[in-house]
Amino acid sequence: LSSVPLQILFYVNGIYYIFYFLATLAMIVYKSQVFSYPDDFLGPDLTLLLIMAILEALRLHLGSKGNLTEEEAPLGLSLVITVSSVLLSVYFLVWQTYVLKADVIINAVLLFTYGLESVLKVIAIAAFVS
Repeated sequence: LSSVPLQILFYVNGIYYIFYFLATLAMIVYKSQVFSYPDDFLGPDLTLLLIMAILEALRLHLGSKGNLTEEEAPLGLSLVITVSSVLLSVYFLVWQTYVLKADVIINAVLLFTYGLESVLKVIAIAAFVS
């Protein structure tokens, strides 16, 4: 009953998130050097990025484990963590101090994969329950 497309998406999203993290970190450093980045916002932006990375690792681990073992609980918890990851992605898309076009592109791709993953998780949970 495990979902192969979901497992592939977990793998792809894990690789993409490494790129996302490094690109976002590089853009924060770039913005702090080029623009007059307020010091009060640099720390929180970096902290939120680190929190997002920790949540992403946990989300992918639980999702992959739940899918491979065909258990609803880890997959459901991964779905709940996805909501907080979506909120953090929206923060970096809309509410961070400076938003570049590159921010918009990489966050849009991330939000798309979160949406696709969420649909596949719900389908997998429904299959595991029945």
